[in-house]
Amino acid sequence: MNKIIARVQAYIHSEDGATAIEYGLIAGGISLAIMAAVFLAGDSLSAMFGSISTALSSAASQVDAVVS
Repeated sequence: MNKIIARVQAYIHSEDGATAIEYGLIAGGISLAIMAAVFLAGDSLSAMFGSISTALSSAASQVDAVVS
């Protein structure tokens, strides 16, 4: 019986796996921060990529006109 109690106490005081849990919490926090940033800046990012797409299409059309 004393062996069982000793093992339970050792298990309770064990710190095995604590580092993995900490890294998991850090990764979760970083991913939440990224999701919040994308959510908050989503509309402006969409507009920015839209203007980049328009500029690239315009430049490609001009290159086609010069090459042809």
